[in-house]
Amino acid sequence: MPRYTRVLLLVLCVSLIGECRKHRSRKKRWSAPAGTHKPANPLSKKVVDGTKSRKVKTSHLLRIDEHDFTMRPAFAGPAVPVGVDVQVESLDSISEVDMDFTMTLYLRHYWKDERLAFPSATNKSMTFDGRLVKKIWVPDVFFVHSKRSFIHDTTTDNIMLRVFPDGHVLYSLRVTVTAACNMDFSRFPLDSQTCTLELESYAYTDEDLMLYWKSGDESLSTDDRISLSQFLIQKFHTTSRLAFYSSTGWYNRLYINFTLRRHIFFFLLQTYFPATLMVMLSWVSFWIDRRAVPARVSLGKRILNASMPRVSYIKAVDIYLWVSFVFVFLSVLEYAAVNYLTTLRDGKDRKLREKVKEQSQTLPCTCGMPHTKTMMLDGTYSEEDANSLAGYTRASMVAEDISDKQEQMVVHLSLDNESTGTKKKGIRGFRIIQNTHTIDTYSRMIFPGSYILFNLIYWCVYC
Repeated sequence: MPRYTRVLLLVLCVSLIGECRKHRSRKKRWSAPAGTHKPANPLSKKVVDGTKSRKVKTSHLLRIDEHDFTMRPAFAGPAVPVGVDVQVESLDSISEVDMDFTMTLYLRHYWKDERLAFPSATNKSMTFDGRLVKKIWVPDVFFVHSKRSFIHDTTTDNIMLRVFPDGHVLYSLRVTVTAACNMDFSRFPLDSQTCTLELESYAYTDEDLMLYWKSGDESLSTDDRISLSQFLIQKFHTTSRLAFYSSTGWYNRLYINFTLRRHIFFFLLQTYFPATLMVMLSWVSFWIDRRAVPARVSLGKRILNASMPRVSYIKAVDIYLWVSFVFVFLSVLEYAAVNYLTTLRDGKDRKLREKVKEQSQTLPCTCGMPHTKTMMLDGTYSEEDANSLAGYTRASMVAEDISDKQEQMVVHLSLDNESTGTKKKGIRGFRIIQNTHTIDTYSRMIFPGSYILFNLIYWCVYC
């Protein structure tokens, strides 16, 4: 073949190859992606949304169906450590009558369950509500000595479950519990009470589940706005120890302890002040005339409080009230004694006046006996009595006053004779008892002084 012919064929082949490449690039530029061509009839085929993709279920992600969650984590292995922390939302009430308290709190549990581990590129946790709690294992913590308790369910169950990629779990719930509190009312109402809320696993012993405070004393937090009408909250603190049951074994038990100091001002107004006023009111009778019977009757007031605890031992408030009642009772006895002695003395004076009146009618005339005066006592005369009347003459008496003078003279001498007989017996204290005015005088000092001394001792002992 000639040389020029070979060159011509070579150029022709090169040009054909270039045209083929241009045609391919043009076809690729103007061709649309597959699946985007509109069908001839839009209603004959459903348009596919490429933004939607198939999502993995939570049960598949956590592999819930692949494990038996009726068994604890690491079954047949070491005990599962479960950390606990509590946030007290409110301390609702303290009942002295029922000896219990009501508390609302957030109870949180922390543990690790490798069966719930899941792959995550961002290492973020997943949060669920109470519906997942029924499908997995959770600690069976309950409140020891609780009377009533419930999980809040408005507007849904107040339960939160948070699972981390490495299998760590946070389980939180909002609970209101009413638990017993053994109170000592021997110093009521000047008392302090310490109540305890106890948490424990119901089924798992310390060989299977180890309960502990997650951060020690910092595991318990409270709201600063918590307040009670009758108590001052002094301190919250946590403790833990083992509890033994003879039939099942040893269990870890956690304690939430809080100390309450009772406000005294309410009881000062309602109990102590009225009792003190009642006692002081009874002292008024010591300054009232002993013959004014209606005015000396002491007033009483029944001081009872339905909220006071009904216990079989003596309380501090019982001591104060009973001593106050005793002082009032003694003031009534003092009035009764004064009234009785006054009645006896009035009766004796009345009889003596009647006797003198009878004797004055038979008293002989002393007209012819100058400078002498006679005394008649029980119808007898004596020279000593006659000598004691010297100096009284008939001339010094008015005629119409002779009988009155004689009666007054006989009464005076009769009383002197009775007083002399009493002195001869040597009973000086009996004369003081007979003197009702002296009894009231001593009572005005003894009663207030004794009550003030009692108050000093009482408040020094109980405060």
